[in-house]
Amino acid sequence: MKKYPVEIMPCLDMQNGRVVKGVHFVDITDAGDPVACARAYCGAGADQLALLDITATVENRGTLLSVVRDVAAVSTVPFTVGGGISDVSSAEAVLAAGADKISVSSAAFRKPDLLPDLIRAFGVDRITAAIDVDVNPSLPSGYEVYIDGGRTATGFDALEWAKRIDGFGVGVILPTSKAGDGAKTGYDLPLIRCLASACSARIVASGGAGTKEHFLDAVKAGASILLAASVFHFRMIEIPALKQYLRESGVSVVL
Repeated sequence: MKKYPVEIMPCLDMQNGRVVKGVHFVDITDAGDPVACARAYCGAGADQLALLDITATVENRGTLLSVVRDVAAVSTVPFTVGGGISDVSSAEAVLAAGADKISVSSAAFRKPDLLPDLIRAFGVDRITAAIDVDVNPSLPSGYEVYIDGGRTATGFDALEWAKRIDGFGVGVILPTSKAGDGAKTGYDLPLIRCLASACSARIVASGGAGTKEHFLDAVKAGASILLAASVFHFRMIEIPALKQYLRESGVSVVL
């Protein structure tokens, strides 16, 4: 499997055109303007950006393309857009608006042919499969897939779904732990280990970063893309300092 430098990926969760941040997918607070955030993160040394329209699916609408265009205009790193992408045409519109990659979650679960169709249309390097999960001890892996922005339980085992996604050939799988989201208590390391050991796709650590040590723990568990929001939005951790810490800890990063 190809080895990649570990990448830092600030996440802009967007609602009504503003960057917001919640805890456990609720308790949403404002965190700024997406264009200003994107410009600042690119200047600070982010390797990638994520822009997630967190209410597009539950509001049954497409992604806010005007915001995608505005963020694309200031971004100097690849950025992934998710939320409201439900078919090839909506994915094409997001990419045409300037996104480098797209992320799908609920629609991919509901439509078994969607990921293969997107891969055929745009190639594996432009597709990220996102999975929202929560703990469910009754399932074989101990984790259950959730859809609709973490609102709807599916009863489906998260590892089983990740392996099916991996079999389609997606390049990146982005699992977010509902229990860890915004809590700053650390990434869900058993979840990362579980998926990293079973899948050939790159695994994104998402949900729960609160200290520099948490990022290192995620790398050790098998993640090669480190996504975070609160600690970057509210300047608890600066990206250059985080990268320096990771490098001093033996992790390959691009400074």
